[in-house]
Amino acid sequence: MCLLANSSLVSAQIKALRFGTVIDGKGQKIPQGIVLVNADRIVAVGTKAQITIPANAQVIDLSEYTAIPGLIDAHVHMTYYWDKNQPGDPWSQGRTVLPAVKVYLAQENARKTLETGVTTARDLGAGDNMSFAMRELISRGAMKGPRLFVAGQGLSIGRVKGVEAVQEFAQKQLALGADWIKMFGSTGSAKDVTGVQTYSYEEMKAAAEVAHKAGKRLAVHSYGPDGAVAALRAGANTIEHATDLTDSTILAMASLGVIYVPTVDHNRYYAAHNAEYGYDSTAVFGLNLFVKRNFETLKKAVKAKVKIAMGSDAVFTGFGENTRELEWFVKAGMTPEQALQSATSMGAEMLGMEKELGAIAPGYLADIVAVKGNPLTDINVIIRQVKWVMKGGNVEIDKTKP
Repeated sequence: MCLLANSSLVSAQIKALRFGTVIDGKGQKIPQGIVLVNADRIVAVGTKAQITIPANAQVIDLSEYTAIPGLIDAHVHMTYYWDKNQPGDPWSQGRTVLPAVKVYLAQENARKTLETGVTTARDLGAGDNMSFAMRELISRGAMKGPRLFVAGQGLSIGRVKGVEAVQEFAQKQLALGADWIKMFGSTGSAKDVTGVQTYSYEEMKAAAEVAHKAGKRLAVHSYGPDGAVAALRAGANTIEHATDLTDSTILAMASLGVIYVPTVDHNRYYAAHNAEYGYDSTAVFGLNLFVKRNFETLKKAVKAKVKIAMGSDAVFTGFGENTRELEWFVKAGMTPEQALQSATSMGAEMLGMEKELGAIAPGYLADIVAVKGNPLTDINVIIRQVKWVMKGGNVEIDKTKP
């Protein structure tokens, strides 16, 4: 069978990508694979025997590398930037910098994210309309970074209380252009690893109804089990971070198809970077203990076949470590292939973009990552051996040359 680009494509500028192996994200492993890209879309994928490359195509030789679909980070805070050359720790400095300055400086976060192979990310919280601005700048090509799906400002009990107030605040975020509604359903953030439920079931249900009526989705932050249980009942689409979940809650999550974004590595990051944040030994002990609890919940979720998406919860200097979560997934019982799916097809399902993201297939956006090695046997290939990144048909990162 010959997969030749049709006549309308032959006359256009086509990119022909040659790989040692193509892992297409749909269960196929194609040796000596070729991917044809026209503008921002993939038009053909196959072996050398199946693909005829148009005469005028730009051929990019990546035959030393393995192709995987562009990765999806399900949980970031892209506008959280820390300038090490200025006074203050990341949190205190962030409260004094103008929003426009933050967005400009956060280009570094976006670039570091691309370098990890993440071509799409869900931003779950930024004030002052910063995530909307960053999404637009990236979309326009004025800033290099992953395409963003954003939640705007999250619902927090400190500023929004009661069903009516929740509805109004959620509607405001949607009016500003939010793709998601984010709700802080419990305490817990930074060195605070408590998980006390903040919003009631009724308030969560109100947020879910506003989001779903608009064709959008709800993400609920819950460090502890109670907020997660209420979020499940209320109709949340994703649960972020939750620990200490009972077996019955985990089974309910699996049966409902709610996606779990555990972010285990996030608190490992805080403990490892404690000096930057000024966290003492007591805080580090608490963070490490939370990681253990979080990991135990993840193991139970993997065993129960809960849908799990890779989310880094990257902030400040955490960008560039976006995919370290995958190592926890494999330790918890996933195969490397399943871990890859958590960062590709599951992320795409979470975003409602199953027919455009998460696979190397005709009609999909040309988000393709080249890695050195076999990611189906060693997850570290994805975490530490990203060499080349294409997003929407454009080569964004190229580390294949000396």
